[in-house]
Amino acid sequence: MNYFIRTTTLALLFFSISTSAQQEVLIDKAYIKATQKLLKNKKIKAAFERIEQLDPLTVKRHIELTEIEAPPFKEKKRAKVFADYFNQLGMDTVWIDSEGNVLGLLKGSQGGRTVALDAHLDTVFPEGTDVKVRIQNDTLYAPGIGDDTRGLSMLLTILETLKTEKIQPKDNILFVGSVGEEGLGDLRGVKHLFRSGGPQIDSWIAIDGGAIGRVNNKALGSYRYRVTFKGPGGHSWGAFGLANPHHALGKAISNFVELADQYTSEGPKTSYNVGVISGGTSINSIPFESVMQIDIRSVEPKRLDVMEAYLTTAVEEALAHQNKTKRHGPELTVSIDKIGNRPSGELSDQLPLVQRTLAATQAFGVQPFLTRGSTNSNIPIAQGIPAVTIGRGGDGGKAHSLDEWWTNKEGHKAIQLALLILLMESGME
Repeated sequence: MNYFIRTTTLALLFFSISTSAQQEVLIDKAYIKATQKLLKNKKIKAAFERIEQLDPLTVKRHIELTEIEAPPFKEKKRAKVFADYFNQLGMDTVWIDSEGNVLGLLKGSQGGRTVALDAHLDTVFPEGTDVKVRIQNDTLYAPGIGDDTRGLSMLLTILETLKTEKIQPKDNILFVGSVGEEGLGDLRGVKHLFRSGGPQIDSWIAIDGGAIGRVNNKALGSYRYRVTFKGPGGHSWGAFGLANPHHALGKAISNFVELADQYTSEGPKTSYNVGVISGGTSINSIPFESVMQIDIRSVEPKRLDVMEAYLTTAVEEALAHQNKTKRHGPELTVSIDKIGNRPSGELSDQLPLVQRTLAATQAFGVQPFLTRGSTNSNIPIAQGIPAVTIGRGGDGGKAHSLDEWWTNKEGHKAIQLALLILLMESGME
């Protein structure tokens, strides 16, 4: 059996780990002992064996779900298939909410709390992308094969294992296939769940990212904008002298970069990126519209507001300059629309959920490390609700590209780890 986990009995109150960022992570001895005790439980050992036995079926479902397109805002078809699996595997209650999230409730014996286990349904790829999985040796190739379709298949295997091994959690477990994690989806699925009047969620565990070991307990905040300059447009020769939206856009970028570069050269890490530029109809036409999309991120929420002010100043000055220098015709107009807002926040590494995740990861013989990221966990973290994001395991690369790949290199261990963390957090009879 390959479910054997290396554990260490420690005499100290805390077990100290040095992370990749040289941050010292302390694991309370009590959580290490609790992990060791749970690993000796016969039902856990049987569950780990079951997960290994289910490995071919996990991969089969993984491929099936990958081959269903699911761009942001168009996750409906994949959502239906995923919900059908929940029903087939004996979920107590299954529904798709008004935002499109697939939710499955597994009732606990006590049911006072609810622990959520999440993977997102959507991928970054637009409608019409070829998502057929190619298999070469032991490697799967397809857009979205890792991010985050593997997470979805993990949830199904965990559910099936709980059911077949008759493991009864104490708390309710809410299985979530969420929408809108990627791109302009702006975490809309999770924002909907954590809205006022949303379902009770006391702890949140998201599966997203690469190898096991990463424990994401800090949220990287971001603002995203669409800036649109509009004008009358015209012929490049006959209407020469009209205000030109592209010229204004170029000036705005130059202004913004100059301000932003100086500000981000020091202080807490902050980034900026003009990622998309569009507009214009032909080389010999003055465009009637010019659009750019901008991504701004920072570990410090207040710095996002400063960057927003810089962007506004840069755009307004570019607009004024272009309108001043035009030779005839109407003035340009501009709109600045915030199209993304992912909140920042961080949770103490001494929170029980974080401690349990660290202890469980260490028990698998992997050195855990704390990270900051932009994931579905941003929302509960920002609200002070215990939340972590953990990796999907295996080996993979080229996420968000057409050549994305994933190899099932001890992929079952990530499922075992996720199950262990889930039951440590929810408790079991």
